Amino acid sequence: MPTNVRDEILDSWRRSRELGVDAGSQASRKVIDQSQLFLRRERNSALRQAASAAFKRLEPHLKEARTILILADSQGVIIDAIGDEHVLDEGQEIHLQLGGDWSERTIGTNGIGTALKTGKPSYVHASEHFAEGVQAWTCAGAPIFDPLTQNVIGVVDLSGPPQIFRQHNVALVLAAAREIEIALAEQKQVERTQLLEAFLMSDYSRAHDSVVLVDQSGRVLFRRGLDDDPQRRTKELSVGHKLLPKLEGLSDQDIPKLLPLNVKAEGIERLKLEGVFRGAALFLKDKGKMQRKAGATCTIKPRVNVAEGEIQIIGSSPKMADAIGLAERAALANVSVLIQGETGVGKELFARLIHSRIPDNKAPYVPVNCAAISSDLIGAELFGYSEGAFTGAVRGGRAGRFEQANNGVLCLDEIGDMPIELQPYLLRALEQRAIYRMGENKRRPVDVRLVSMTNRDLRQEIEKGSFRRDLFYRIGVMTIEVPPLRERGDDIVALLDHFSKKYAEETGRPPMTFAKRAMELMLQYQWPGNVRELRNVVQRFYLMKSGGFVTERDLPPEIQDDFDDGDEDSLEHILGGHSGDLESIEASAIRRAITAENGNLTKVAQVLGISRPTLYRKIKRYHIRKV
Repeated sequence: MPTNVRDEILDSWRRSRELGVDAGSQASRKVIDQSQLFLRRERNSALRQAASAAFKRLEPHLKEARTILILADSQGVIIDAIGDEHVLDEGQEIHLQLGGDWSERTIGTNGIGTALKTGKPSYVHASEHFAEGVQAWTCAGAPIFDPLTQNVIGVVDLSGPPQIFRQHNVALVLAAAREIEIALAEQKQVERTQLLEAFLMSDYSRAHDSVVLVDQSGRVLFRRGLDDDPQRRTKELSVGHKLLPKLEGLSDQDIPKLLPLNVKAEGIERLKLEGVFRGAALFLKDKGKMQRKAGATCTIKPRVNVAEGEIQIIGSSPKMADAIGLAERAALANVSVLIQGETGVGKELFARLIHSRIPDNKAPYVPVNCAAISSDLIGAELFGYSEGAFTGAVRGGRAGRFEQANNGVLCLDEIGDMPIELQPYLLRALEQRAIYRMGENKRRPVDVRLVSMTNRDLRQEIEKGSFRRDLFYRIGVMTIEVPPLRERGDDIVALLDHFSKKYAEETGRPPMTFAKRAMELMLQYQWPGNVRELRNVVQRFYLMKSGGFVTERDLPPEIQDDFDDGDEDSLEHILGGHSGDLESIEASAIRRAITAENGNLTKVAQVLGISRPTLYRKIKRYHIRKV
């Protein structure tokens, strides 16, 4: 037995001898066929993309360091290499280059092959190599693990002449490997988010309870409706398991035949992203349709130990029925939800709907308005703080909203107003499922279902640099678009009836009736303040009118759209005849100015004291005719 040889090297030598590796080999083998090498690199495109940032960051430091950085696939074949050009040239002599096969089976003990075999970081210095021809080299390799399966899918390796040998080279490649794994995890999260959203937005998701989503490689990304069935708690259906071979080239008839015997699919739906086939939904059992009947009123029961009445979401339009159905499916799927819509459409009702459909009726519901809290305090509000964390901190510290919402729903309203410097902490809390109170290092696990709401276009905010792209994908696993009232057709009639009955009961009066012309005008009106504005209008009728019949002249001037009656356009007049909603007040002022200036938008902008681009944006937002 040789002395002063590390155990891991001895073990690798034994494996190399048992595999029949020639210790006198002067070089490794190489993939000669360029088309095969191209296909191998394409198959590992996700790994190469994940490694690109780390390689680009390290490349400038390698050029004069007599060192090269190598990326190998799961079989030990080199698929990328950068670094000192002279060392890259020298590496070609032993096939330490693109296409070189550095598995232990081929060349024996080496940094790449040994790290692949053991699944542990490994360095091999000079004569520690099994093959004679590569003993003029030193190398350090670290395995790269698949974030879903934890299988070794590649190796990152640092190689060069023996003079570069430092034990801390292992730490460098290990850090690079972890960086690549994080990038891979982010790739998977974005892909999972996009596929899940594509599926949930499809009609097929409404008709099936038991669903498995697979990506293009056939790996399970998501499952629903299987946990209650012990026969389906199998490894084959677990997230991350490779259930099928690569889907490209397979027909819908082929896929069921390739499933394990204990998995039966009743239907298949291919999923596309931007027109490209990226995965499939497998429907394992039809447990009855979840489709909501258009026109049905959605009822939200009061929360436990909260003094409140039932809440109703009124809507018979297809867009509203779709949004309600998405919210109910989001509750079953247990995913982060982003609710988007204009001011006043009722986004908070959809957040309450998701919470009400959670099986645990004692699950907390914690709302936070990000726009109502100063940027200095929102961190403490969300994550809590320890005693003495800042001036004014209460004795003993305080739990934040994340901890209060543990095992329930945290609803972040106006998330587009969250300060950019706080967004990384929110992202970390969501990914790690844990928070740190301000002023302390104690990790506090939390299990929170996040529902975010905004009236902003977050994609535009991303382009402006005020919202993080990675946070957008994390909070918007599923996106619900609540339609504006102007797109809901006869829902206006149902809402008028609903609010009329509500305020009639509150005031002890019989419900009001509406003249035909008044109803026509309200159906034609664009409702810039949406449902909130309509509610305010109905409430005003019950506060201001003594009779029970609403005519055209009882309507606010912005609904009558009659600016020729000679009344002065003072602020007092506008407010006096208005429902009080700021959006509709603004829209009314713009309409009056356009009428007064005969459609000259340059003069309108001057009169209102705003720029022309701002005026155009508001005209588009409020759907105002330019005369």
